[in-house]
Amino acid sequence: MMRRIELERGRRLTRADVSRTGGIDAEVLGVAQRIVDDVRARGDEALVVYTAQFDRADLTDLRVSEAEIEAAVASVGDGFRAAISAAAVSIEAFHVRQVEQSWFTAEEGGVFLGQKVTPIGRVGIYVPGGRACYPSSVLMNAIPAIVAGVSEIAMVVPPDADGAVNPYTLAAAAELGLDEIYKVGGAQAVAALAYGTASIPRVDKITGPGNAYVTAAKKLVMGEVGIDMLAGPSEVLILADETAQPLFVAIDLMAQAEHDPRAATYLVTTDPDLPALVDEALADLLATSPRAEVIERSLTDNGVVIVCPDLEIALDAANLIAPEHLEVMMDEPLELLGSIENAGAIFLGPWTPESVGDYVAGPNHVLPTGGTARFSSPLSVADFVKRSSVLSYSFAGLEADASAIMTIAEAEGLDAHARAVALRLAAVYEMEGDTE
Repeated sequence: MMRRIELERGRRLTRADVSRTGGIDAEVLGVAQRIVDDVRARGDEALVVYTAQFDRADLTDLRVSEAEIEAAVASVGDGFRAAISAAAVSIEAFHVRQVEQSWFTAEEGGVFLGQKVTPIGRVGIYVPGGRACYPSSVLMNAIPAIVAGVSEIAMVVPPDADGAVNPYTLAAAAELGLDEIYKVGGAQAVAALAYGTASIPRVDKITGPGNAYVTAAKKLVMGEVGIDMLAGPSEVLILADETAQPLFVAIDLMAQAEHDPRAATYLVTTDPDLPALVDEALADLLATSPRAEVIERSLTDNGVVIVCPDLEIALDAANLIAPEHLEVMMDEPLELLGSIENAGAIFLGPWTPESVGDYVAGPNHVLPTGGTARFSSPLSVADFVKRSSVLSYSFAGLEADASAIMTIAEAEGLDAHARAVALRLAAVYEMEGDTE
């Protein structure tokens, strides 16, 4: 079912071996551009039109009412509310450890330097909706913003055809005290957050996963507002040896593949017998899966098995792919942690499926995709703050650094930069009667 690559001894995986489309489809980008421009020009009127067109919902009021939130909370049941509450506690505890403090230092000569950390004033979080519901995405986007000290959080989520938002999504929002929620999704929601409408005040930054049109819209408004990342299809890489349980490997591949036919799955193994055993387990599990069609398409179109001659080649392959999720099902997985350089989230051992990270463990599940884990990180508290450099010089401090400043400025041909220092020195020297 999955494409197979055999790496012989001495041969390492290359980028050409792993076909990733990358980027954003030009046609999708064009559609998103038209929607963004229209929302910017017509505001709420365009939002109502696109919500009717794409979500089949006829709305007169885009904002979710307090009564709708209360009804949703009452409808979901005690078990779900308890689970969401427990997850929120774990996620908050993890993200509290990421809080960055302002710092300042006084150096010799009257030089005062530092960094001031300030929360972003207003953020918008995008939560996928419509046919599916993702209450976990509410928690993962809003909690780090709350921990960072963001004062205003606006949430957008597509409605269903009846104009309602999934009650589980609303219950998750209520758990966090979020009440500014709008029934709008897609590229139009991103545009509304970026530019503002009569109903939706603009934000300073947009976070949260969405479909290709949402990602394209985020790319288009980037710079007008901040964004978290340009996320692509979700992906998992399972690094396994002969100790791995084929059943666990199979179900974890399926857990990723069931997201989307475009989801990518990788099995990198040093055991040449494992792929066949995983195939057998997949066949048995798919026979009873309600999402078998989506999973089979994902595994067939975007699944890759890479058989490696040794651990070094396997680790090299995993680092080259730089997956969103990396599961290590090998003997003594903790010992391999130091060799893993590129991954959005790392799951160690057979009892740590990706599911725990998606929901309750605490780390954020908004992760870099498409190999961008080579240079990007999970969504965190750091995404919801700004850092301002702070500088204060005494005259003595300026005098001490003057020569170096003016020398560099003159080398760059920036005369006023140099004179900004020289004139200050001259003013003091003149007052002191020193013309040197």
